[in-house]
Amino acid sequence: MLMKNSTKNIHTQIANNALYYIYKYIDSDINIDTLSKELGVSRFHLQRLFKEQIGTNIYETIKSIRLHKASNLLITNQGSTISEVAKLCGYSSQSSFIRVFKERFKMTPTTWRKGGYKKYSNSIIKSSKSASKSIANFNNLEAQIVKQPDIRVYYIRHKGYSSRIKDIWQRLRAWQISNNIESYKEIAIYHDNPVITPLAECRYIASVAADKELNNTQLPSFIIPGGLYVKFKAKGKYGDILKLLEWIYHHWLPNSGYEATTLPSYSMFKKNHFLSSDNTFDLEFYLPVVLR
Repeated sequence: MLMKNSTKNIHTQIANNALYYIYKYIDSDINIDTLSKELGVSRFHLQRLFKEQIGTNIYETIKSIRLHKASNLLITNQGSTISEVAKLCGYSSQSSFIRVFKERFKMTPTTWRKGGYKKYSNSIIKSSKSASKSIANFNNLEAQIVKQPDIRVYYIRHKGYSSRIKDIWQRLRAWQISNNIESYKEIAIYHDNPVITPLAECRYIASVAADKELNNTQLPSFIIPGGLYVKFKAKGKYGDILKLLEWIYHHWLPNSGYEATTLPSYSMFKKNHFLSSDNTFDLEFYLPVVLR
């Protein structure tokens, strides 16, 4: 059993390292052979354990992150041509970029840039019963520029954005109690932007930043990279989160003078709506950014 747990932890660490390598070099031609050598494993082994740990294969993950970045740049960098956006996202040709963009978003990059993103986002929000009923208005939220430190978290991955996320938060709460962790922060990490990703396909991570480092634990860990972030403080109820993200990405960000990086955004809870008896939240949302 000890060997199995040890092997699993090694596989998890390799997959996490691969994922953050992809985030870091997403604007380049990522070579899987080079990546496997960088991580000290064979190409076949890397592809197998990545799919096992992350839930999607490496190629699909790279494509998803590229398109996530492109979808933001098309909105925030209005002065850039479609070809320039394609290059910034690691595409060697404009035609290949347009083709994969249309496959994902069912419209051309030009249509997306001219307001199609609002229709696409609205269709996703309507697909959520709770979000479609939300009347939350976040227009008066204040943005605060902050420098965040690296944060080590222990986590559980989940595919899909729905009320079923409550189950993994309950498991995390049980883990926290079992390990006598009295001081901690609950952090939701969004590997995919839920307002531009079909909710059933969203990769979500429930995590805990503990007051102490744990050596023999059943849960894997990784470090949320520090750096320049924009922080928003918000309160609401279950269903309002998607409206919050829509406002940040599609209303605040285009006029902010910043652009989002490919690193995941995250919410740090003071009150977690998945665990609270009244389904309400009190959180700080962190969006990783760079100056335009």
